[in-house]
Amino acid sequence: MKKVLFCFSVFMLALSFFQPSVSPCFADNDELVLALKGEPDDGFNPVMGWGRYGHPLFQSTLLARDNDLNIINDLATQVRLDEQRTCWYISIRRDAVFSDGKPLTAKDVAFTFNTAAKSGGKADLSNLEEAVATGDYTLEIRLKRPDSTFINRLITLGIVPQHAYGDGYGRNPLGSGPFVMKNWVEGEQLIAAANPLYYGEKPYFKRLVFLYAKEDTMLAAAKAGKVDMVVVPAHLGKQKIKNMTVRAVKSVDNRGMMFPMVKDEGKTSPSGAPIGNNVTCDPAVRKAVNLAVNRKALVEGVLEGYGRPAFFVCDNLPWDNADNRLSDNNKAGAQALLKNAGWTDTDNDGVLEKNGVEARFTLVYPSDRAVRQGLALAVADMLSPVGIKVDVLGKSWDDIKKRMHSDVILFGWGSHDPMEIYHLYHSSLAGQGWFNAGYYKNSTVDDYLDKAVNAKDFETSLTFWKKAQWDGKTGCGPKGDAPWAWLVNLDHIYFVKDDLDIGQSRIEPHGHGWPITANITEWKRR
Repeated sequence: MKKVLFCFSVFMLALSFFQPSVSPCFADNDELVLALKGEPDDGFNPVMGWGRYGHPLFQSTLLARDNDLNIINDLATQVRLDEQRTCWYISIRRDAVFSDGKPLTAKDVAFTFNTAAKSGGKADLSNLEEAVATGDYTLEIRLKRPDSTFINRLITLGIVPQHAYGDGYGRNPLGSGPFVMKNWVEGEQLIAAANPLYYGEKPYFKRLVFLYAKEDTMLAAAKAGKVDMVVVPAHLGKQKIKNMTVRAVKSVDNRGMMFPMVKDEGKTSPSGAPIGNNVTCDPAVRKAVNLAVNRKALVEGVLEGYGRPAFFVCDNLPWDNADNRLSDNNKAGAQALLKNAGWTDTDNDGVLEKNGVEARFTLVYPSDRAVRQGLALAVADMLSPVGIKVDVLGKSWDDIKKRMHSDVILFGWGSHDPMEIYHLYHSSLAGQGWFNAGYYKNSTVDDYLDKAVNAKDFETSLTFWKKAQWDGKTGCGPKGDAPWAWLVNLDHIYFVKDDLDIGQSRIEPHGHGWPITANITEWKRR
């Protein structure tokens, strides 16, 4: 009896966590309560990367995407790239003001781009030479070299006010977006209000409450009717919640295994992390993994059907190469490939060997990610019958940083920007932060990637992005060097109150931030 009372008390405490911010019984239809996770460590600062995986909400961007991912104007009224493809000429609207009432001018836009380029944050502006205001509402964004992907920075970089930017901005952001921050208690909740000075479509909801708590606590709040939307991992998507309907949103949020590509010769990275793996440096092992895994089974078994198989980092996006696919769940093909490469089970213990080295590697996943743990364990089971032994290990991100050049890591990526291919596969970025952690190098692939970036326009670049993956002879995809074994693309799973209309959901990128809110100005009560 004491145990029952204790469990009931814990449940009631979890619900009371939300009470101060939520109107009783939701009498006020202008309020929206969301349990979406995505609380940023760096705060809501676009200069440091906030908003790159979805609309920044508190800030405006020069360009935006519509629900079909077409590029449209936001702050910008005219955008033109010069013939040398190294200078963007931009005009911005004259009616945009920050939420403190001060005008947003070209000087603020130039300040944002220049500051982001120097910040060392996650907004990739390494190719920016300088942004210069040429008038109150006109500016030039000058590049060091042609870059067909730079237009994506115009879409994702939220504009900050030069007059109000400084230390602590991310904790108290000021912008010209549809909402303004009112209060943020880190780790608990954030309250935002509709921006009365917003130049665009006025949102239906006047107040937003974002709740931050552990997954089980947020789920309990949803079951108690205290939130309008809650995000859940795939394995919880099949349950029923009264007065809520599951919304499975397609994404390019993928999970894949990154292989160290070079031999272990005792080398270390600048930070002292070991480099190299004497098993995964063999292309036969990497290709055998790609052949042997059953991606459909991973979707059904680990993701509860909420997802789709992944073969590359940009499946089904315009720059994806469909010829890059291979037939997976092909254990016989994997075994034949390994045998032809000299891998044999000489001692009959079920693990192949070659030159005294066992076909064995450690697969590391972030210890706080249940889906990645499930994928890692399932992959280990799938590879055992072909003679590859996988040791599954959960570690913190700090530990992963120390192991990611020498162990196989189960990473997550996914973006609406083809530059992600460049980041993951170009040899110039080997060992640079999280980019190309396996030290992959292929000069032909590098050449294609450089040509894609330097193409005269986006359409022309598509040919080179695709050839980098597979040109019929080589590439960075599974038919080529196979430096990764991409496994699945996730569906993002939301339970949504039946009386909430969230319109057409967009194909979402990797799950950092709040990608579901990209069209939040269209949301309304039924």
